[in-house]
Amino acid sequence: MMKKILVTGSNGLLGQKLTERILAKNDFELVATGKGANRFPIKEGYTYEEMDILDAESIDNVIGKFLPDVVINTAAMTNVDTCETEKEACWALNVTAVEHLIQSCKKHNAQLIHLSTDFIFDGLAGPYKEDATPSPVSFYGESKLAAELLLQKSAIKWTVLRTIIVYGIVSDMSRSNIVLWAKGALEKGNPINVVDDQWRMPTLAEDLADICLLAAEKEAQGVFNASGKDMMSIIELVNEVADYYDLDKSLIKPISSASLNQAAKRPVKTGFILDKSIKELGYQPHSFKEGIAIMEKQLNLLKSDG
Repeated sequence: MMKKILVTGSNGLLGQKLTERILAKNDFELVATGKGANRFPIKEGYTYEEMDILDAESIDNVIGKFLPDVVINTAAMTNVDTCETEKEACWALNVTAVEHLIQSCKKHNAQLIHLSTDFIFDGLAGPYKEDATPSPVSFYGESKLAAELLLQKSAIKWTVLRTIIVYGIVSDMSRSNIVLWAKGALEKGNPINVVDDQWRMPTLAEDLADICLLAAEKEAQGVFNASGKDMMSIIELVNEVADYYDLDKSLIKPISSASLNQAAKRPVKTGFILDKSIKELGYQPHSFKEGIAIMEKQLNLLKSDG
């Protein structure tokens, strides 16, 4: 019997990558769910159902109707500054919705795979192993940690996949990401200010989709790190994008995080130790250079299709 997977937030970048990957390999039955109409260009080979992730009844109706073996929750409010200024909305999507999903997964005996973040850490001791002690410095980080704790206390089969700066491209993007932003600005010849005092391990959306499905396939339980494998400062990341596309690096101006006056504080150096995911799940993330090349190939395909 083919496992049935229900994906929340299927119109987002990771949600669309999961649809793409499942359709290409045809190894799972897919129920994609999201707010509003389906934005994925291919409509055959799976089911799309509208679902309001903020409404417990809507969640339970859809999960009860399709009875998935696994639910992958990709829906979240991830804009760190918006989370800081709109705390109620952030909590509703990042915590209360997870509570509803847990209740429904318990009732219908489904595994819940939930996406979390490096922002549950303060960034003073990165890179982190799965069992490192969380200490968020922003409300976004607090909300994501609260959801993790709900899962850990629940009586369901649960998996937490923690990730960092996800980048990639789909034909219908609801928002940009750092790679596309840097490429776009530099191609226009616009100078950009980039922080030089934060370090991350950027994650290709395809790699993240792969580890979600590895966790589903292996019925993995517990916490797993799910980032890219290269640690770099944000300014190094942007410089690599400029190098790849042969763009003018003199437009990239280094600045400190403090000078940005952002609503939310950011951790200094996060990053993950990936040994557990590599060993137990067979996770094989691409390097950042490989990731940009994969994305560029897709951008060219989209241009030729469009």
